[in-house]
Amino acid sequence: MDLVEKLEPVLIFGAIILGLLFKDVTILNQISPYLINIFLALMLFAVFLDVPLEDIKNSFYNRRFTVTSLLINFLWTPLFGYFLGDLFLHGNINLLLGFFMLILTPCTDWYLLFTKMAKGDVPLSLSILPINLVLQLVLLPVYLLLFFSNSNTLNILSLANSLLTFIVIPFITAQIVKYVLQGRSIKSEIISFFSSYQTIFLCIAIFGLFNTEASNLFDNINIIGIVFIPLILFFIMNFILDYIVARRSGFNYEDYASLTLTTLARNSPFALAIAISSFPDNQLVAIALVIGPLIELPVLYIVSKILLQIRKNY
Repeated sequence: MDLVEKLEPVLIFGAIILGLLFKDVTILNQISPYLINIFLALMLFAVFLDVPLEDIKNSFYNRRFTVTSLLINFLWTPLFGYFLGDLFLHGNINLLLGFFMLILTPCTDWYLLFTKMAKGDVPLSLSILPINLVLQLVLLPVYLLLFFSNSNTLNILSLANSLLTFIVIPFITAQIVKYVLQGRSIKSEIISFFSSYQTIFLCIAIFGLFNTEASNLFDNINIIGIVFIPLILFFIMNFILDYIVARRSGFNYEDYASLTLTTLARNSPFALAIAISSFPDNQLVAIALVIGPLIELPVLYIVSKILLQIRKNY
């Protein structure tokens, strides 16, 4: 990971602050909605370009790890996440939806940094990335329809449009670019360029979001505290579950640390892209997703330090 990726939490926070500080600048207010859409699409294009989908087969070289992590990420976590959201956010459907979308999507980038900090098995964690990405692309709309199809908040046509705009088109474009550049020396340079700018694209989109929604956020500043409780409980309970499962499954420490970070870290940028297009009139959905990393990233740092202490007696 380069310096920009390591500083991602700081850059995200800086983008939020700048967006709020310049909330009264007219020209920025006018272009911010375009910044959100353009740079989220670019960010996801960069993600799809960077992930070697042809390596999905490598996800199964450690089948016990892969099956365990997939069951936790795509079966246990959606059910437990919805339970927590319904318990604590039942009175606010927009926050519930935002929280649920955050919980649904496993991370595809910064979890590797924390895995390395915790001295986990980074190649093993990297091997699970392609299949995590594909499954969340497929299962996010399925779970949204399953849990929210009866809600007036979820518009199926808007969801389909956002999936087409932010997922299908960037995904297909990325695969076409990789195919066209196959065997050419410039391919690695282009992939490296977009990879290094993923965080920048995300920060510009977040700046646009908070610049556009500053007044709405200030009117609902209490949402930070509201989202904090179920999110912290999610991290605590999954951390305990990971330890129990890893011990009973006979994982060594490196696999255990990888499992923990793979199942705790969430992919808020991916969910954010879907939320902004699918719920344009429900800004709290998107704001809940952006607030998520501000809570999540310090937690992951603390978890990585706790794992190092557990390593001494594992």
